[in-house]
Amino acid sequence: MSGFPPCPQCQSTFTYADRDLLVCPECGHEWHLDGDDGDAGEQLASVKDANGNDLFAGDSATLIKDLKVKGSSSVLKIGTRIKINRIVEGDHNIDCRVDKAGEMMLKSEFVKKSSA
Repeated sequence: MSGFPPCPQCQSTFTYADRDLLVCPECGHEWHLDGDDGDAGEQLASVKDANGNDLFAGDSATLIKDLKVKGSSSVLKIGTRIKINRIVEGDHNIDCRVDKAGEMMLKSEFVKKSSA
């Protein structure tokens, strides 16, 4: 085994060192070995989907309801796939790429995590 501690977020034992950080390949979490988490503000935000599953950057999800796009006449249909780029704080807490619509911010309550 590598001798590195398990991931503090998902408890994965497959962690590895990348320069001065430890990285979890399963959930993408990065942290300092000495416990000084440089991006602590970002890690405090726990975002859950409509079913209560935790969402992380890199996850795929689908829309659970039709959503009107602000400033446009288009509608995002139920079942549209999204790829989460990052989790941010605020009302619209998912920065994502929507299939056939591009980059936008969505609320986590309108998506559900998908397996693929």
